[in-house]
Amino acid sequence: MSWWDDVDGDDSDADEPYGQYDESSVRVRPNPKGNRPRTKTRPTYDDAPVGWVTNVDRGRFGVLVGSGSDSDSGSGSGSGDEHVITATKARELGKKSVVTGDHVSLAGDVSGDDGTLARIVKVAERTTLLRRSADDSDEVERVIVANADQMLIVVAAADPEPRTRLIDRYLVAAFDAGLDPILCITKTDLADPAPFLAHFACLDLRIVTSRSDDVPFEALHELLDDKVTVTVGHSGVGKSTLVNALTGSTRAIGVVNSVTGRGRHTSSSSIALRVRDGGWIIDTPGVRSFGLGHVDPANVFRAFASHAIPVQPARDGIPLAQAHDWEIVDRVQDGELGATGVERLDSFRALLTGMGASDPGSE
Repeated sequence: MSWWDDVDGDDSDADEPYGQYDESSVRVRPNPKGNRPRTKTRPTYDDAPVGWVTNVDRGRFGVLVGSGSDSDSGSGSGSGDEHVITATKARELGKKSVVTGDHVSLAGDVSGDDGTLARIVKVAERTTLLRRSADDSDEVERVIVANADQMLIVVAAADPEPRTRLIDRYLVAAFDAGLDPILCITKTDLADPAPFLAHFACLDLRIVTSRSDDVPFEALHELLDDKVTVTVGHSGVGKSTLVNALTGSTRAIGVVNSVTGRGRHTSSSSIALRVRDGGWIIDTPGVRSFGLGHVDPANVFRAFASHAIPVQPARDGIPLAQAHDWEIVDRVQDGELGATGVERLDSFRALLTGMGASDPGSE
């Protein structure tokens, strides 16, 4: 028999093991997790509906969707198409955080009807990011709010007594996040705020004062209009009262303990509320400490100095952008900023020391 007969013969494989089987005998095992085979190609969600996260509550996210909610969340008074839905974070996001203020892409049911639940499948790049840590030695940061434009720092003139060092920390956090700070002094009918404000005289801060019986709505609306503003403040300073007055919300209002002089926490999570005349306020829980362990120590003093030096085209023939980073030290030593400048410099030296950074004034 020739080799050709062996190849072309009909019964050449009959005696081989499994020779009686062909490809039609193969049994295909079904995918236990679905009817379609798995693929590494993931959807891009380029055409997915978008929204703006307004609050976070135990793994559930309130998301504003509708006309203008994706990019113009800080402006206007809303449209008829806007509504808030409930969403959860999709598995493909992994450990990526989703916080109040995030612009997100959504999948699933975005109608907002009772019982519906959408999924957040993508988080857009953030323009600003307000963070804090447990303390100055803790490098683990906690993201508070994303994409805000400015920070409204609320402090009482009395009851509870104002804490300048805490305000300093808020300012550093604002500068580090790229937010414009606004200082609002409440309860000025209880004490004169001038001695406290003198501490910040060397800074070009926007300042608003408020009495318990006279809230400066016009001045505040002018500052908040068309902006996303995150509020921060010590517990009991009247932050929730102020937010309620500006937004019509009914957030719980705390009282100050007559023995300890401390306020009681009334807000447990951040939430975005629409200001009556335009803009948004993101109200955050009151805190008694604000760790800066996540901040680059080199940026702490730089953020302060950049706001303490008057803006000039040039100084001594040197472009302002190339001016000495620690010029504020020379200005304080020359007596240019007075006693308040010395106090403020001491405050920041203490802050830098707590973070384990070297004192730039000693170099």
